[in-house]
Amino acid sequence: MYFDFADEGPKLAMLLYGLIAFAVIVGGLLLLLDAVPTWLTRRREQRLIAAGATGATAATGAAGGSVPVGRRRRGTEGLFGTFFLLPALVLLAIGLVIPALRTIVLSLMDGRSEDWVGLDNYRWMFAQDEIIQVLTNTLIWVVLVPTVATAVGLIYAVLVDKARFEALAKSLVFMPMAISFVGASIIWRFVYAYRGGEQEQYGLLNYLVTLFGWEPQRWLQLNAPLNTLLLIVVMIWIQAGFAMVVLSAAIKAIPADIIEAARLDGVNAWQMFWRVTMPSIRPALIVVVVTISIATLKVFDIVRTMTNGNYDTGVIANEMYNQAFRYGQTGQGSALAVFLFVLVIPIVIYQIRNLRKQREV
Repeated sequence: MYFDFADEGPKLAMLLYGLIAFAVIVGGLLLLLDAVPTWLTRRREQRLIAAGATGATAATGAAGGSVPVGRRRRGTEGLFGTFFLLPALVLLAIGLVIPALRTIVLSLMDGRSEDWVGLDNYRWMFAQDEIIQVLTNTLIWVVLVPTVATAVGLIYAVLVDKARFEALAKSLVFMPMAISFVGASIIWRFVYAYRGGEQEQYGLLNYLVTLFGWEPQRWLQLNAPLNTLLLIVVMIWIQAGFAMVVLSAAIKAIPADIIEAARLDGVNAWQMFWRVTMPSIRPALIVVVVTISIATLKVFDIVRTMTNGNYDTGVIANEMYNQAFRYGQTGQGSALAVFLFVLVIPIVIYQIRNLRKQREV
């Protein structure tokens, strides 16, 4: 293929300008991050030296009304901290606060974002049978995935703890975490694959079914919520590895003297698990359940890749995408997004309060 530099000159120039602008912006930020803290530190040192030379900071403040050194130091440190927080606050506002406010505004408008409709989009959510099914599916996901994934991860962590091939066993369970949700969904689509007629089944599940003399099934087209449960299996398969790693680390962090004291008291394995292990790893359990719950509420890739929400398998995130981008109903899609945001908030607040309690202890 022939490449003409003359014809592509404007594009190359634009690329060059972009690289120069990127270098200038990044270089300027790095320079500021190096120069400004140094300048503030030098000014603080000069003030401290000047205050020490006089030897009467407090007396001077009382007589002449000047600001004490401690207060000036706190002011400088506050300015110093604000300087470092400012880029993060700006990015947070651009990437989270402003889009969230805009989404709330769009949820109060019609599909074309032209006229105000008030709360009609939210009434629509609870008046349509299809959306009720979506909300019900989301509830099933949120109840089952964190519970089962955490339970599987905990059982596996306890069973392989200090086993001979512990590292290998943990690696095999954690491996699905290294696969994207889309990749995992494609793998499980082959597991649930179906061939009609007398064709040989290449889907793993249907192949096993035919070995026992039963009829193969269109697993992803079964009546709800059975097909939803089959999708949930994929999420559990992915998240169980995460739960196992975190809980295994928490189990290994249990002080040895507590375990030895329990053994001296004559507790059996079951009592050791419920009376020693579970209370000791409770904070880790909460973190795992909260993290998986938030990820489950936002699940999109699995449903999109495997069924696209058909056959009554839709969830909030997938329906939000369909309404906003496939059907052109921006208001209804935004209302679903706001509702999803509201569902996540209590979980986040609970986690923040739990972390504060742990710090106080």
